[in-house]
Amino acid sequence: MVTPMVHTFEIWDTKMVLDVNSGSVFEVDDLVYDVLKFYGKRSREDIVAELKEKYPESEIEEAMKELDVLKAQGLLFSEANLEPAIELLNGKKYVKALCLNVAHDCNLRCRYCFASKGHYDGARQLMNKEVAKSAIDFLIERSEELKNLEVDFFGGEPLMAFDTIRYVVSYARSLEDKYNKKFHFTVTTNCLLLDDKKIDYLHENMDNIVMSLDGRKMVNDRMRVRADGSGSYDKVVSNIKKLVALRKRDGKDYYVRGTFTKYNLDFAKDVIHMADLGFDEISVEPVVGKEEEFLIGEGDLETAYRQYDEIAREYIRRKTSGENPFRFYHFNIDIYKGPCLQKRLSACGAGREYLAVTPDGEIYPCHQFIGKREFVLGNVFEKNLDEDVIKKLKNTHVLAKPDCISCWAKFFCSGGCNANNYEVNGDLNAPNKISCSLQKKRIEYALYLAVKAGIQSEKNKLIC
Repeated sequence: MVTPMVHTFEIWDTKMVLDVNSGSVFEVDDLVYDVLKFYGKRSREDIVAELKEKYPESEIEEAMKELDVLKAQGLLFSEANLEPAIELLNGKKYVKALCLNVAHDCNLRCRYCFASKGHYDGARQLMNKEVAKSAIDFLIERSEELKNLEVDFFGGEPLMAFDTIRYVVSYARSLEDKYNKKFHFTVTTNCLLLDDKKIDYLHENMDNIVMSLDGRKMVNDRMRVRADGSGSYDKVVSNIKKLVALRKRDGKDYYVRGTFTKYNLDFAKDVIHMADLGFDEISVEPVVGKEEEFLIGEGDLETAYRQYDEIAREYIRRKTSGENPFRFYHFNIDIYKGPCLQKRLSACGAGREYLAVTPDGEIYPCHQFIGKREFVLGNVFEKNLDEDVIKKLKNTHVLAKPDCISCWAKFFCSGGCNANNYEVNGDLNAPNKISCSLQKKRIEYALYLAVKAGIQSEKNKLIC
């Protein structure tokens, strides 16, 4: 049984309350906010005595009665028995998604690249059709009765293996009716290799397209450079505009994804710049990896928090005015129809239902584990997965992480990225404290926007 917990916070002039276990979110007045500081911890008499200099006693009593009703309804201080969900999670054997690293090579040499400029500390190579075919066969076999399957084309730069991408799409589609499957494809690209033919192909065949851009020209071209050291901004922006125009026209998914580092701690300006370019689905995320020169430190957190504040204010202003409105990926929390409970416990499902395949067919828990030999699960030709590695990954759900059990944000972040935890702390279950701090601040703004700015509109309940 998970201990009841509420989280109170303020965004601008609004006081908010989150019930952690039920996911209920409320806007409250000053009185209720103050009562919640003591409710459940002190007697009703003590609460009245504590607050009677500020509020009439009758109003304090009424506020406590209102909280009593919400508690009785399971909307505040609710309990949750998650053992059945954890048992079901740990019993999962199927795979629903593959990240196909079709290219361990890249035409950029991004300075902060976690993948060692595209080759993951190994040989520069592209995935051939034999490996690609075996990967799809592996996914079909391991997906059991699941119908909807996902394939993400990743790298390096996956468009360097464009023929392999086309082969995978064609081969997978040819198997859909036979095995009662439906494939959904995503590609993440730096956009330099796009031409009209590739743009048309990706637009037609990809369910989602992730395009990399760090924002303003000076920011992007400091980090995202070609092999000769020259910047990539002009070519990339031109190509992104073409693809975004098609995606918006036909209502298809995309987003433009950037990275912020110590060198652009004013990254709100990069988000706004991308919105001004007409890109309305935007993600700008903190750098991860080994290059300490670029990593965000504790001394940078307050600056980063102010950026999220600025992004939220600009989001509301543009939503209200209609001037180049945008959605910021990390503010897209649906408090009404969020992910199911198992997803909240295990996040991306890396090493469980989501796996990554290298160009030579090795299987890892996800693309960020590639190169860490202790996490090789097997290969797509033999199709067996190493049970010892599976055991390492089994108890990495959020309730197995000591620092997460008492954290109010645990059902939003699910304990953070296991690969990032391992990279930073050498422990899958020891969250990256910087990532945690940034995530919690984003979540507070996301909850505020969900309630106040109408990112979605229906009624309560976060956990499904």
